[in-house]
Amino acid sequence: MCLAISAKYGDVPSVDILVWSELPTGAGLGSSAAYAVCLAAALLTACGAISCPLKDGESTARWTEEELTLINSWAFQGERVIHGNPSGVDNAVGTWGGALRYQSGKITPLKRVPTLRILLTNTKVPRSTKVLVAGVKEKILKFPAIMNPVLDSIDAISQECQSVLEAMPANPSPEYYPVLEELFDINQHHLNVIGVGHPSLDRLCRVTASHGLHSKLTGAGGGGCGITLLRPDTSPLAVEAAKRDLCACGFECWETNIGAPGVTLHSSSSLSSQVLQVLSQS
Repeated sequence: MCLAISAKYGDVPSVDILVWSELPTGAGLGSSAAYAVCLAAALLTACGAISCPLKDGESTARWTEEELTLINSWAFQGERVIHGNPSGVDNAVGTWGGALRYQSGKITPLKRVPTLRILLTNTKVPRSTKVLVAGVKEKILKFPAIMNPVLDSIDAISQECQSVLEAMPANPSPEYYPVLEELFDINQHHLNVIGVGHPSLDRLCRVTASHGLHSKLTGAGGGGCGITLLRPDTSPLAVEAAKRDLCACGFECWETNIGAPGVTLHSSSSLSSQVLQVLSQS
């Protein structure tokens, strides 16, 4: 990426690049895309292909829509090196943040969606996105009459989920959450059918179900991570009990929200002490 950007926009100055991340690799959390997006933004800024948006006194700043599009295009090339034939979703989310719709190669940001609380669980089972994608493709070619209807159903689940999410901000009714939970369950069964499930993910779903919670895999599957939907009225005791049981399985859990800003330029004053310590040691 450094050589290609230098060839197109002028030499990237001699720099030391230090990468620090809290995202586990190979877990379906888009760690490679986050890396590619940040690297593209840094290299493009260093060679002057995009502006430095930080103004005096600002702690963070974001690039223009046009500049974000350029960052995303280079990040996608980085993802191609790592994954072979990626969808482009992970780098798009890393660039723009929020929630996106992906269909037939077209990525559309969703304008109004609620913030959803989730429990994010890492099964710590490593897997390769490239290998899993190839396996799904092979199964589709082998059993097209069986697999294509399953994929159509997954598409219908996604569209129904989008409709629910877009309706929630205007009418934040608790009635939407049982619908989302049911869509989670159906989607997880379909993902097992197409061959991206894993016994560790089945166990995750069973453990959370025992606490009245609903889960599905996230990312490529085959291990990696799963997400568990937490209703606004979910008891903290139920969440803690689920986390305790999941950790007893050897998994790692975090409570977090779906939706966050995309790639951002930070001043040193905005960085946490932990990050500053890492940088000072470089």
